[in-house]
Amino acid sequence: MAQHSPHPGGASRVRRRALLGAVVLVVLVALAGLAAYLTRDGRSPSKTPAPPPSSPVASSSPAAPAGPHTRPRALPVPPKTHDPITYGKAAAAALWSYDTRAYSQAGLRKALHGWLTTESKYADPASVDKVVPSRALWKEMAANGQFATVKVHEGHFPNAFTQALQEDPGAITEAYVYAVTVSGKQSIAWKGSRAGGAESRSATLAVQCRPNHPCALVGVMPSVAP
Repeated sequence: MAQHSPHPGGASRVRRRALLGAVVLVVLVALAGLAAYLTRDGRSPSKTPAPPPSSPVASSSPAAPAGPHTRPRALPVPPKTHDPITYGKAAAAALWSYDTRAYSQAGLRKALHGWLTTESKYADPASVDKVVPSRALWKEMAANGQFATVKVHEGHFPNAFTQALQEDPGAITEAYVYAVTVSGKQSIAWKGSRAGGAESRSATLAVQCRPNHPCALVGVMPSVAP
């Protein structure tokens, strides 16, 4: 978690991160109603994947997509698409996948930052960093040769986002940022594992798709919107 800085710039960054949800949601639809919907009392917390344990215990659930002999995977590269749902599904797969056998924690963070929009006033790298295991945990995971693959099931615009756009279609034309909810299953494996483990994942991402420009990631929303 970011700490408060005695310098104005540090304080600004802290405020920016703390207000991620509200700021992005206002950008999405320029409607306070959607922000209230996603932050209302009783909303379940985001199911952004927590880093797996350094010494995994095999699960009874099969992990067919990821076996102990799977070849090391390259760092994730963003697709060139103008479809926010297609991009959101690819981004979720990138955020939920990792391979400690093939690259470093810093390398993965740098690659994921490459998915972010170049418009700094919208991009939120801190929300992406929260998905990546810490350096210390990564080191332990690497000792086990741990890696994860993902099968994305579906992606869609959340109900509140769709409704807000219907009420004010022009609200999105300033930033062209879309909310996309994605669900899938993450499969984990490591050296010596015969089956590995599997867990369902879901997240709501903010995706920017300006006309005549490929889509880019804005950040991971603090709550999952249905």
